[in-house]
Amino acid sequence: MTALIYCPFPDAATAERLGGQLLAENLIGCINIGGPIRSLFCWQGEMGAGEEIPALIKTDASLLDRAVTRLEALHPYDTPAIMGWRCDSAGSGTAQ
Repeated sequence: MTALIYCPFPDAATAERLGGQLLAENLIGCINIGGPIRSLFCWQGEMGAGEEIPALIKTDASLLDRAVTRLEALHPYDTPAIMGWRCDSAGSGTAQ
């Protein structure tokens, strides 16, 4: 079964570097790195805004928890927003 992970990064180079590391560790099958997005947020009681790079990461459902844990350990943010979920349906070519 396929699973997906969404995670914003501070820049494309970081997304590519960490995605490459997760690929090398066989924790993911693919990372799609998007273009800049504008983020508005509340952090420690303060409103903020910034530019981030979103990524959608494909993995096997059996590796999802390990991949999320590893990405969290590698990520440069103190508390990165990393969300993963198991897909209910996927095309036959989507398996990792």
